[in-house]
Amino acid sequence: MELPNTPQVKQLIRQAIAEDLSRKDVTTKALIPETQMGKALIMVKGKGVIAGTDIAKQVFLKVDPKLEVDILIKDGAEVKASDVVARIEGKTSSILKAERVALNFLQRLSGIASETASYVQAVKGLPVYITDTRKTAPGLRTLEKYAVRVGGGKNHRMHLADGILIKDNHIAALRRRGLSIKEIVAKARKKASPELKIEIEVKTPEETIQAAEAGADIIMLDNMNLEDMRRAVQLVKGHVLIEASGGITLENVRAVAETGVDRISIGALTHSPKALDISLELD
Repeated sequence: MELPNTPQVKQLIRQAIAEDLSRKDVTTKALIPETQMGKALIMVKGKGVIAGTDIAKQVFLKVDPKLEVDILIKDGAEVKASDVVARIEGKTSSILKAERVALNFLQRLSGIASETASYVQAVKGLPVYITDTRKTAPGLRTLEKYAVRVGGGKNHRMHLADGILIKDNHIAALRRRGLSIKEIVAKARKKASPELKIEIEVKTPEETIQAAEAGADIIMLDNMNLEDMRRAVQLVKGHVLIEASGGITLENVRAVAETGVDRISIGALTHSPKALDISLELD
């Protein structure tokens, strides 16, 4: 799986480097001669799935194009403590200047990939897939959703134009105007481009039936308990795509999958992942 090499990603790398180096690295400048050469290893200190190696490499080369960066473990690989992800050789000062920015990307993206892989593993063997949400760190969405794919998950909407998702606040605003679930879906169908899928959030099995009868393409079961979720699935399975969302954890995700939903969306994949512990050690 290749990292999106878009102008947006390149700009993000430039901004991250500028954030750290716009006023120079005064510590390295004071202590490390420009002529000193060195080697470094990027090492994993825990178990997980690696993601972001190409981004890390781009950071090092942006700081100093003369650095030699050899990626030893590709994105998507399972790693464990003491695994060496990459080897860097060149000016010691350049390695030190790029270290933190490169590791920030690598640790966060690997954390997301690792978390996603845990959820994917938890529902293994069931006809369901794990997907992310738009709960991403500002500016990092392209990279974070890439990391979800590396971990074996799928992407939900990339942005607000990527599909119609009628959520609780849309429904609340329209219900104040007297519209029913059926009328809300019909309004969206009438005004939206025909190629867009229409998804609507529901909170009860009864609303699930209404949404299906209204012609929604996807129904999101929002924070339903397992009993209501099973009932909702039984009522509309085979007629519409069913998504479970809200309150999903590693402890309950398999039980949710066993209700028969088609996909499970999990905001925690990107809004609160634990970074994979990775360090850079000078040789």
